[in-house]
Amino acid sequence: MADTLKEILLDSSRRPTVVTDLGELVDAEVSDKGGVSGAVVKTGFAAVKKIKPGIIPSAVDSLLDDFAGALEPFYGDFKANGGGDFGAYLTSRSDEASDALLSVTDSRADRSSRDSIKKVYSKLRPNGKKNVEEALPRLGQLIDKHAAAV
Repeated sequence: MADTLKEILLDSSRRPTVVTDLGELVDAEVSDKGGVSGAVVKTGFAAVKKIKPGIIPSAVDSLLDDFAGALEPFYGDFKANGGGDFGAYLTSRSDEASDALLSVTDSRADRSSRDSIKKVYSKLRPNGKKNVEEALPRLGQLIDKHAAAV
């Protein structure tokens, strides 16, 4: 198993597969949303994809280095404490892990020059923490999958 998320996620030979898998994770998380808030997420997600087709894989790829950096302390602690199921580990620290990931997207949204992207992000952001927390088990499993392949 690799020692760092950089080794697992950012290696040029594996990165395209990681980006594809993360894009599928985003699609699955959005698809699983229900209720009124789920409808808002789905509508916002569809709007973003319509504004710029291919934006999800592109965004995942452009954010991947920062996401890996944000999660690196969690992964280091996880490994130092014996490893196991990284999804369960992230879930046990969901408040901190979701804040770390959202700091990346908040920063990126703030720097965006596209008002339409900023507008959609600002509508989705209030429920962002809950949505990210719900995605942590899948994210951890995806990282475990790629770590096992290293």
